[in-house]
Amino acid sequence: MDIDQIETFLAVATYGGFHRAAKALRLSQPAVSARIHLLEESLGAKLFVRSRAHVALSPAGRTLRPHAENLLRAVSVARQAVHEQQPASAPGVLSIAAGLSISTYLLPDILKKYQSANPGVMVSVRSGNSVQVLKMVLDGEVDLGLARSLHHPEVETQSLRDDPLLFVGHPGLPATRKRRLKLQDVESLPLIFYDRGSSDWTLTNGLFRRAGLLPNVVLEVEGIETCKRMVLRRLGLAFLPQLAVTSELKSARLRAIQITDAEPLHRSLDVIRSRHRALGGAAQRFLNLLQSATDSESVLKI
Repeated sequence: MDIDQIETFLAVATYGGFHRAAKALRLSQPAVSARIHLLEESLGAKLFVRSRAHVALSPAGRTLRPHAENLLRAVSVARQAVHEQQPASAPGVLSIAAGLSISTYLLPDILKKYQSANPGVMVSVRSGNSVQVLKMVLDGEVDLGLARSLHHPEVETQSLRDDPLLFVGHPGLPATRKRRLKLQDVESLPLIFYDRGSSDWTLTNGLFRRAGLLPNVVLEVEGIETCKRMVLRRLGLAFLPQLAVTSELKSARLRAIQITDAEPLHRSLDVIRSRHRALGGAAQRFLNLLQSATDSESVLKI
């Protein structure tokens, strides 16, 4: 049993198949199969139940999975401990990749605190969608990635906080006079959607689709900030991330409406790091600050 075999086992378990795991790990499918075969031989047990349709964990595989996850976590901690023993030659460089809305609404205040405490660190922030953020972390282009609900067998994912989509509108609109509405009532309201094909768009669209409803979309735009500005100008109502509308809700420039007969649209704000590279001191200090800043019940405290 070695680390490569454990990582491959978790990849197959996560993606539910050898082909998808091979693609994620950037290996050939025979290489993935060989690693799993060697792992099964060393343990004396079959870890997967294979069928034509899918690959599922066997009882032995289900038993192994939490131990495998703990093992990779321990390896990451060990690498970090060794790295911290190395002498620091410079104040450091911190490179971050983040979703555009996270860069816009979360990072400025946190980076202000970080730079005050670490004035000698050069900070680089790159923006992209979740797939681009993941690729930058996997390719070693950045130390840390910030995205929503992002998991991959080659990265360590830590959920920082929940960032739900809130249904909001301008308080001057008749529709916002009620603080609670049914989804069927929302269906006919003028709605603004953004970033077609994104996770936010998929969540919002799926909310209506599952209920057999067709939303009255009067405007589609690119980006959360553009959508928010349209809502502020009373062009319609929208489902927007709590992170993006905290200030407007506090100042009563926007009003949130609860949909009583539909599940809340939840997604997590995650920080990711490579399992194969230890964090430098500059990145570790930023991660500690990030965890502290988001370890609260409400984004209002950030």
